[in-house]
Amino acid sequence: MKSWKTSNPVVLIILFALGWTFMYADRNILSPVMGVIGEDWGLNNTELGLMSTVFFITYAAMQIPAGYLADRFGRVKVLVAGYILFGIGTILSGFAPGFIVFLVIRAITGLGEGTYYGPQYGISANAIPQKYRGVSSALINSGMALGISLGFIASSYFTFELGMSWQFTFYLFGVLTIFVAIAIAVFVKDDRSKEVAPSEASAPVEKGNIRDLFTRNHILTYILIFCSLYGFFGMMTWLPFYLQESRGLEGSETGIIASLVPWASIPGAILFGYLSDRAKNKKPLILILVFFGAICQFVIPYVENYSLMIVGLIIYGFVGKLALDPILISFVADNTKSHMYSKAYSFFNFAGMLSSIFAPYITGYLSDVTGNIEVGFYLSGVLLLIGGVLFLFVKGDAGVKSKVTAPQIAATK
Repeated sequence: MKSWKTSNPVVLIILFALGWTFMYADRNILSPVMGVIGEDWGLNNTELGLMSTVFFITYAAMQIPAGYLADRFGRVKVLVAGYILFGIGTILSGFAPGFIVFLVIRAITGLGEGTYYGPQYGISANAIPQKYRGVSSALINSGMALGISLGFIASSYFTFELGMSWQFTFYLFGVLTIFVAIAIAVFVKDDRSKEVAPSEASAPVEKGNIRDLFTRNHILTYILIFCSLYGFFGMMTWLPFYLQESRGLEGSETGIIASLVPWASIPGAILFGYLSDRAKNKKPLILILVFFGAICQFVIPYVENYSLMIVGLIIYGFVGKLALDPILISFVADNTKSHMYSKAYSFFNFAGMLSSIFAPYITGYLSDVTGNIEVGFYLSGVLLLIGGVLFLFVKGDAGVKSKVTAPQIAATK
């Protein structure tokens, strides 16, 4: 029987970008209709934030186990199984009769999505040459931007323009998600022949140790991704609600305005990924993006002028989390042995996604306590500046100095 599986980088980039598209679309179809759900179920802002928080708790909790499961059972198998669960959970979210059941289903959905990150970047890091890592990661990450925009616009359009129930988008995206899982299962081949895996024989192959994932460079990168994602998920969760409640925009408009952030991130991610691939030391580029991203976190809620706010959103998209991610992903790969990629990316994403547990809830809580949702955005800017200051202490030109010779690599194949 003919196999359609391939490790061709172009195919992997397309399918993995599509995978991220529906991952982020699912997360963001909730944001534009939070006000509607709040009215239907009588929820305050803290409870609305909790709907995203429970999802991210289980998503983050799966990051490290997913890396180990992928190494044990195969990265494609674990990724696809989780992705199908994620699709089913998205469909069931639309059938939830009330707040508590919705929370439980969103938690299950988070478990499914949690198997994607580590295995996906482990597969692509092996298949794609090192000199193209930054650009390839940016292209894959463009699916995140497309997904955010798709989720915002689709949810706003179906609910506010067509007058359909807020549940409809969950049904639609859940079905499409399952089709994506099938495509990945059919076409993606995990070629691990390029890895330098620890040998069970007596060959002098360099073995990986879990401590290798907690060097100074790794730890400070984990802290920075936490700070970066805190602001990103706080903003993406609450931006449509903020535009409606604080800026007075119609619900049908918020999806388009909020989508400016992900759309601006696509050229930014590709440009900075390209520059990253050509930079021996990625540290200065990372720090520049962090600084301007933090400034935007302050400017967006502070300025009263509508046009200046729009400019702030576009600049944040261009230099913010979605532009920074590919460079940090490449930086992690540069500092990690190839056979430990899945575990390294699992720890990396776990650190980042911890922030997503707190950001939606804390932003909602601060809004209830202070009556001002802007406070949560200011906190995001402060955290990003802290992460940038700590990142000053990484060794920017450090990398993995493998002791494994070519003959030893051949001996392990």
